[in-house]
Amino acid sequence: MGVLDGRVVIVTGAGRGLGRSFSVALAEKGARVLAVTLVETRVDMEGLKETVKLIRDKGGMAEFMKVDVTNPEDVKSMASNAVSIFGGIDILVNNAAYYYGVKRRPFYEIEEKEWDKMMTVNVKGTWMCIKAVFPYMKEKGKGKIVNLASEVFFTGSGGFAHYVSSKGAVIGLTRALSAELGPYNICINAVAPGFTNTEASATITNLSKYDVSRTPLKRLGKPEDLTGAVAFLCSDEADFITGQTILVDGGRVVH
Repeated sequence: MGVLDGRVVIVTGAGRGLGRSFSVALAEKGARVLAVTLVETRVDMEGLKETVKLIRDKGGMAEFMKVDVTNPEDVKSMASNAVSIFGGIDILVNNAAYYYGVKRRPFYEIEEKEWDKMMTVNVKGTWMCIKAVFPYMKEKGKGKIVNLASEVFFTGSGGFAHYVSSKGAVIGLTRALSAELGPYNICINAVAPGFTNTEASATITNLSKYDVSRTPLKRLGKPEDLTGAVAFLCSDEADFITGQTILVDGGRVVH
């Protein structure tokens, strides 16, 4: 038996990269997965379908849907569909973020519309998804929420002011909501990846030239390096952990 047998999980940004890895890994532990993403192109839709196919090919249960995490009607439909398809909501993994193709530049060269998009997707989207699933978790009397933060909050990561700020806000939101969700037996935590080898990261920098000299384990992170921490926080073994941020970065930052 898997540690998540029968649990219903929503994973946002599940069409590729970390979101796909989380979806597949949680399904392998017995969860039923609603994989969602904002599908903007045919490639995105094919990616979302591939995530679900990978789960089903291994005997797991999964469905997919297009969801704009910044749209209140979309996130309400996301939550209600999870309940109608699978019978409830046990876990939310807030992975969707504006990151793919973001260019490093000084803070004074960041355009206002790009700053606003970063905050809207990464912070508002996270908050709205939590709002959407909360009534169902409250009714059930238990829930697990995992937000994706980032190592950059701890390092500062020059040239990335808007992204760093958004991930700092995710950590702040995680801490604030731990106090509000705790009385309902809902645990909320964050996982902060180091620089990870994904399609999105490849649009940020040349992965082969990334300096790993300051990383004690001397390599880039891989998506599968993150799945253990996320699965643990989703499990009953983490029932007394809330409001925390776990760094998964090969020891680059000691926190």
